[in-house]
Amino acid sequence: MRTDLDLGAVRAFVAAVNEGQFGFAGDVLEISQQAVSKRIAKLETHLGTALFERLPGGIVLTAAGRRLLPHARSLLAVAEEATVAVRGDAGPLRVAVLGERDVAMQSMRFYLDRSPGAEIEIVLSNAFDTSRDALMGGRADAAFARNHGGPRELPGHIAAVAAYLEPLHLVVGRDHPLAGRSAVSVGELRAFTVWVPGARVPSEWADFYRDLNAHTGIAIDTDKRRDDDTPSGVVAMFERIAASRTLATFTGDGFHNPWHPHVRRVPVVDPTPAYPHALLWDSTNTHPGLPGLISHVRDNYNSDLARDCWFPEADRALFL
Repeated sequence: MRTDLDLGAVRAFVAAVNEGQFGFAGDVLEISQQAVSKRIAKLETHLGTALFERLPGGIVLTAAGRRLLPHARSLLAVAEEATVAVRGDAGPLRVAVLGERDVAMQSMRFYLDRSPGAEIEIVLSNAFDTSRDALMGGRADAAFARNHGGPRELPGHIAAVAAYLEPLHLVVGRDHPLAGRSAVSVGELRAFTVWVPGARVPSEWADFYRDLNAHTGIAIDTDKRRDDDTPSGVVAMFERIAASRTLATFTGDGFHNPWHPHVRRVPVVDPTPAYPHALLWDSTNTHPGLPGLISHVRDNYNSDLARDCWFPEADRALFL
């Protein structure tokens, strides 16, 4: 007699499809790569067919795997709905942001101030466990993130709306040659190197800065350290900027920078580079708090800036 499908194995299968590798699937499920492999092997044995081709660069669905995928997603969605129905409460809407200083956090505070009945749980992420990872791993119902770029393409069931175009400013110390300027043009910045150590991590923002370099010719330095072992982190980074005559970095106009009396922010113009933040969610998610947040984000997108800003071609269909 055949046993019922193991939801844990089905969840491992979907995670492997989403992430493209068993190791990445293990990361989002918070289990080992070996455990993912065992669960999928159990599912393949149960179904009597291979679901993946194992290749040196990752995994590819077989024809049987492609047939299973929509049903696997439906099974997980039904299981989630059943859990919610039994509990009688969907719980708070979990929204992932990259960090407390990020513009998305400011956006959520604005939303909560005007939506006193909304139940929101903020999921903080970082450069190595991003808001997109939180969404794909089921730890968040929605996420603020760029919906293009990054080491893994978003699957087709992830929906997106434009949330915020964030103009970039140059950050320099008071003794930097550009410190006294009211603005600096992209053409002038080609004579300088801009330090963006966060772009060394494979990510959607690293791809943004790669595109910015290709389009404008601005040199982007992604080294994590400069000349010594000064601790990393945004506060330490701003200390370095404040004390230097040569270092410069980028910051978004909505990013909550550490305050320093010797730091100067200079708008970048002609054109203004802008980072495209989107709100992402799983289109199969039926959480009752999602429609209100989606509507709020859609209605408050700063589309009036789009015409005068530069952002990557891949993002233009969503943001224009």
